Amino acid sequence: MTKSRLFRLWLVLGSVFTVLLIIAYWDSVGTAHFHLHTALSRPHPLQPRASPGPGLAAASDVEEFLEKLLGAGGKRGAGPGETAEQPAPGNVEESVRGYDWSPRDAPPGPDPDARQAARRSVLRDFCTNASFVFPTKERSFDDIPNYELNHLIVDDRHGVIYCYVPKVACTNWKRVMIVLSESLLDQGAPYRDPLDIPREYVHNSSTHLTFNKFWRRYGKFSRHLMKAKLRKYTKFLFVRDPFVRLISAFRSKFQLENEEFYRRFAVPMLRMYSNHTSLPASVSEAFSAGLKVSFANFIQYLLDPHTEKLAPFNEHWRQVHRLCHPCQIEYDFVGKLETLDQDAAQLLRLLKVDKRLHFPPSYRNRTASSWEEDWFAQIPLAWRQQLYKLYEADFVLFGYPKPENLLRD
Repeated sequence: MTKSRLFRLWLVLGSVFTVLLIIAYWDSVGTAHFHLHTALSRPHPLQPRASPGPGLAAASDVEEFLEKLLGAGGKRGAGPGETAEQPAPGNVEESVRGYDWSPRDAPPGPDPDARQAARRSVLRDFCTNASFVFPTKERSFDDIPNYELNHLIVDDRHGVIYCYVPKVACTNWKRVMIVLSESLLDQGAPYRDPLDIPREYVHNSSTHLTFNKFWRRYGKFSRHLMKAKLRKYTKFLFVRDPFVRLISAFRSKFQLENEEFYRRFAVPMLRMYSNHTSLPASVSEAFSAGLKVSFANFIQYLLDPHTEKLAPFNEHWRQVHRLCHPCQIEYDFVGKLETLDQDAAQLLRLLKVDKRLHFPPSYRNRTASSWEEDWFAQIPLAWRQQLYKLYEADFVLFGYPKPENLLRD
């Protein structure tokens, strides 16, 4: 019995030493701060752990040790082999006419807690409803490949995980996460005001610690750490009406001069769906010649079965359930762009950081749901119906009504 206990002790100590070596190596010494939750965190209670059998005691001890290391990560700069880019600030999209950046107080709205409970209930009910089926619904969290976890941003200082959805105020929520995690410095000091952070820095991938970076940091222990953080941390995302989000993506990426999106997407769309064979090399030349992707071209591209055979949808029009995996991750807070001011204020209070910072005021002239009929007026009914099927899971999971007026004659 004594030899068995000694062997088990040596096994645990050996495992702990291995974990420490891995963490120290991948975090390059200075980036691993072994702190627990700060006073601002709102950790979730751990689920009761089943008593291990005789052969599992050592593994259980290692798991408990790993969970005590949840604070590992600390301030995040450029990782090994990465260089933090510092592009010049300024972006034409933030200067589009109609943007109003003036602050205003957000009224709390009717019973926000009940509203959150209702949204989470809708998600849970449809994720467990066997009659509602969509691709990837039934897979487990372990089945999700690392590259599909790149939208989950982690703040270990406050115990927060945010899944960002492009075209749903994600720039400003990323700014908030940078302030909370202190992952970006300005002249040696962390940013304190979200609006001080230039947009280009916000979207620099080296700025954020995301789940897909865990493998490089923690090796074979990465999935266990992800799941431990998912159990303890406050997890949130923001969504919006799926069709309105598509319109917003089209407007910002194809109606404004965007060199990257012109070359990667507009040129192939114009060739394939508008029969243009000779196209200008730059977006400015194309716009001067009146060559722009139409909304109909964009819808054709989304519905074309060959599109995703080449590559997954770009994040700006990829379905939310494919970005954030709401049936594999139980979110604590589901915000909506339609109630952004109220939801943002409620979330910051929930995280106990509302005295420290405010959500940046955002533009009021957002793409409105009432515009849908105008945008889809020239889109054939069959295309609209196919498009709804493509985004149906997002409509259903997040409680958006089916746009019947667009789906019938």
